[in-house]
Amino acid sequence: MLHTVVLLLTALLAAVPPAQQRGGRASTPKPAVPFTTPLSLAEMTNKQAVVTTTAGTFVIDLRPDLAPNHVGYFMKLAKEHAYDGTIFHRVIRLGIIQGGDPLSRDPAKSSQDGTVGLGVLKAELSAEPASRGAVAAVIQPNRPDSAGAQFFVCVTDQRSLDGQYTIFGRVSEGQDVVQSISETPASDSGVPLERVAVTSIVIRDTPPPEPVPFSTETAAELAQYRAVIETTAGPITIGFFPDKAPEHTRNFLRLAAAGVFDGTAFHRVVPGFAIQSGAMSTRGALTEKQQKFVRALQPEFNDTRHVKGIVSMAHGDDPASATTSFFIVTGDAPSLDGKYTAFGRVLDGMAVVEAIEQTPVNGETPVTRIDVRTVRVIR
Repeated sequence: MLHTVVLLLTALLAAVPPAQQRGGRASTPKPAVPFTTPLSLAEMTNKQAVVTTTAGTFVIDLRPDLAPNHVGYFMKLAKEHAYDGTIFHRVIRLGIIQGGDPLSRDPAKSSQDGTVGLGVLKAELSAEPASRGAVAAVIQPNRPDSAGAQFFVCVTDQRSLDGQYTIFGRVSEGQDVVQSISETPASDSGVPLERVAVTSIVIRDTPPPEPVPFSTETAAELAQYRAVIETTAGPITIGFFPDKAPEHTRNFLRLAAAGVFDGTAFHRVVPGFAIQSGAMSTRGALTEKQQKFVRALQPEFNDTRHVKGIVSMAHGDDPASATTSFFIVTGDAPSLDGKYTAFGRVLDGMAVVEAIEQTPVNGETPVTRIDVRTVRVIR
């Protein structure tokens, strides 16, 4: 994204007052010897930085294998609370967010934001791409060995920056927060019109991966779960067939527990055939954590007949393209048998299903939107 790159470099150059541009120096005096971390690689490995801001929290996986001195310096400043109260003083919508200047704590000095905290580190360039989530050190224009406290985060891929900036971490959680910060109203030069402050940056050991929900239960245990689909027309309770479609059962329970179905709509109604919901196009954006649970499913066709009350998974031309959209059969539909994965049935709320089926439609689209408010998993 060439336009974004130009804006980024312009923002960095504009952050340095003219007198300092002529002298080619950072406002922070360049140390005689660049910073070298006293920490060993082992002491910095498997560490994360939890960045709490007034707009939300995101987590950075630190990469001392790429840039040990940058990681060591970042950890040092974080432990000294040097970032607390600083702001993201440059934002490019869906491009980058930039922060870390200690001067930015003081709103009265906002015209100087971006001029302090540089000239401390030598470049540690690598082949790591400046892609979505990359965290890199800010430098002065044409001075690769001028990094320091300031950093920027790539909101989207910025591959034109590859090899030019030291990347020392990557966002592993909360990229949606990073994107939200980038969308803060700003001037043409990228100066935010609202202050988004860093409350704290805490260094922690990288926690073990969270177990995938509903991944270890047996078929008998999965059969004990129910899902209550709370709609604007009333509740519908469904049970599952984990003995016939175990992965579809796990998938539905996982998506429901994560709130993926919340805010979707019954977007398709065909009387005497089916009502359909779960399409992501009918709801707002998913969180990053929710998005991780959305995946294509291999078909689990079985001998369950598609009769009234059966819950089955929708898919496109490819039988292995089912993800989130599901339908409830409202009449005998033998043409679906063996072609769609039936994974459950309505246990309670068939009257609600029938009410949705009778709603006025334009083609197959309900004239009045019928929402899925939430899907509760019970046992």
